[in-house]
Amino acid sequence: MTDAALPPSHELSTNGVGPWPGEWPEGEQYDPELLEKGDTRNVIDRYRYWTMEAIVADLDTVRHPFHVAIENWQHDMNIGSIVRSANAFAADTVHIVGRRRWNKRGAMVTDRYQHVMHHATIDDLVAAAAEASLPIIGIDNVPGSVIIETFAFPAKCILLFGQEGPGLSAEALAACEAVVEISQFGSTRSINASAAAAVAMHTWVTQHVTFE
Repeated sequence: MTDAALPPSHELSTNGVGPWPGEWPEGEQYDPELLEKGDTRNVIDRYRYWTMEAIVADLDTVRHPFHVAIENWQHDMNIGSIVRSANAFAADTVHIVGRRRWNKRGAMVTDRYQHVMHHATIDDLVAAAAEASLPIIGIDNVPGSVIIETFAFPAKCILLFGQEGPGLSAEALAACEAVVEISQFGSTRSINASAAAAVAMHTWVTQHVTFE
């Protein structure tokens, strides 16, 4: 079930571009209002002046086959930042498990361009993952976890993250085919949940994306 029932977060202005100079370009992807008034959205130059629908459609042609799932039992403030990172790394879909509502402030409106689905329980996520043949890989520093530098992520999978503090629930850990731990070398026991998500997603990218 998609989270379309909730309105997208407000798109804050960033350093953008003014009205299109000269004759307007042709193409259904362009938004006449943006061409006329300028585009201050937080999008890469390729998508300047494009409609939101056109951007989503184009992203759908290049999204990577990994998904991201986040437990949301305590209204974790990190969820928005994780959604933003998922968009940056072109994750296929973000799955919110638990409470439907989540704080979108940290998403910086990337929730408009990222597919987001809601699952009421871990069992619901497991059923969806099984239907799509997606193994669930947990990210947490628990006994028996595998060091991320030594783990080969499946090309198609769901990266599952827990709440800030308690980490993955017992139900979530039981649903994982493997649990991966991010190596740390300082005195703190754990790193911020959104930072951990970004590290894990980037590790997937380094293993599966070819750079020329």
